[in-house]
Amino acid sequence: MIKNVYAAVLFIAASVLSLAATAVEFEEATVQVADTVLTVEYAKSFEQRATGLMYREELCESCGMLFKYSQPRIAGMWMKNTFIPLDVAFIDEKGKITDIRGMQPHDLTSINSSTKVLYALEMNIGWFAKHNVKVGHFVQIQTP
Repeated sequence: MIKNVYAAVLFIAASVLSLAATAVEFEEATVQVADTVLTVEYAKSFEQRATGLMYREELCESCGMLFKYSQPRIAGMWMKNTFIPLDVAFIDEKGKITDIRGMQPHDLTSINSSTKVLYALEMNIGWFAKHNVKVGHFVQIQTP
């Protein structure tokens, strides 16, 4: 009986956390990468950045999320509770892509930028390669 109560408590806690994560709302930002203009979700608060794309089961071809940090920093990303394989482009305060790194679902390894950045842009894995976007390219960002 204790095992059943423990399992029920864990299930309820996981459900509440899942609902809380999906309840986070995001504004939109416009990002121009090479010749492609994207409207992406915009994570600027700590809560939004911590939630990111968690619990999503799919992401449309041209969908993504732009993370903005309060100040330039060595940024780290991980894939806790994230079901979609993603690429992240780290972007410095001048809009230059400093790194593009692949990330696999549920991997708790921290993927860090190689230098201080102000932004990170997550897209479906392979999106940057498919659109010939590389380290050193510049990104134009318009935020609300």
